[in-house]
Amino acid sequence: MREVVQRTVVLHEAAQAPPAPRPAQRLSGQPYTLPEDAVEWVEALAALRRNVTHPQIYPFREQVARACERAALALRAGAPEPGQETGDS
Repeated sequence: MREVVQRTVVLHEAAQAPPAPRPAQRLSGQPYTLPEDAVEWVEALAALRRNVTHPQIYPFREQVARACERAALALRAGAPEPGQETGDS
């Protein structure tokens, strides 16, 4: 007697991790770092306000303004926006 066995084998491709995000860099090529405390954030925002007409900022003023508005709303609410990371990144 002859027995015929038929099997279906499903091979799963190894899940490839997405490439690690490229660390943010300043235009100078130096690594970008965030202010480390509230005083530095206030100073950074004051510098932004003083330099709003700078050619590297001015073309993006609407995007920066919207980001600042969302940050201000989150600060006033005391909580991050839904779906946003809450840890250091």
